[in-house]
Amino acid sequence: MSHEQFRSCIAVCYRCAAECEHCAEACRREPNVAEMQACIHLDDDCAEFCRHAAAFMSRGSRFSMEVCRVCAEICEACAEECERQDFEHCQQCAHVCRECADECRRTIMAEHR
Repeated sequence: MSHEQFRSCIAVCYRCAAECEHCAEACRREPNVAEMQACIHLDDDCAEFCRHAAAFMSRGSRFSMEVCRVCAEICEACAEECERQDFEHCQQCAHVCRECADECRRTIMAEHR
């Protein structure tokens, strides 16, 4: 797939990375920060991996689909953890993570057609 065919997925990955960064920082400011460690770690992992996935797709790497598959898995794990939290920033992060996972899967399916 060319860079243009990845455009939507790249955009969602960058949006997800930004949302995860925001969530992690907001979690670090919560009074029960010790209880938020799993959420913070997954937010950090997800943000970093989403940026990597976007970079792989931007340069048309032959590994883009493999990276998208792992990105979808990490986004799902992050969404599941964030959904366990009652904070609005976590719920918003979960929503964007699920969107990113879905977009990565759509991109993979389009490649295999």
